Amino acid sequence: MSKVGQTVTISKRFTEKEVAQFSLISMDKNLIHLDKEYAKTTRFGKRIVQGPLLDAMIGGLLGSQLPGIGTIYLSHETQFKKPVYIDELVTIYIRVEHIRHEKNIITLRKWVEKEDKTIAMEGKSIVMDLKDKL
Repeated sequence: MSKVGQTVTISKRFTEKEVAQFSLISMDKNLIHLDKEYAKTTRFGKRIVQGPLLDAMIGGLLGSQLPGIGTIYLSHETQFKKPVYIDELVTIYIRVEHIRHEKNIITLRKWVEKEDKTIAMEGKSIVMDLKDKL
């Protein structure tokens, strides 16, 4: 059973292979993710991880850890603040902010923090927990 304030975190480095696989699945052919030489010519100077890949990782954590199996995504809002580079260590956080017990609906804050403690991405997700009566 989820509780307000409950938090889950995971640290991760997104690899070149994962970024390439996500590009294939999502049909994202943007060279900023795939081509080192092109990326050097951009304001970022090197390849970046797709924002939706970060959000997909959060979706995976919602469905496996918090709230866990039986979680259904209802909505999400995301703001991308800073780029995440391939092989850069980031920590993903999800925290329960509010629970509507009568509907089994949970509002969660989500954010991705870089090693220098700056926020790369933040937002909120609203989910329904099908496994438990909250």
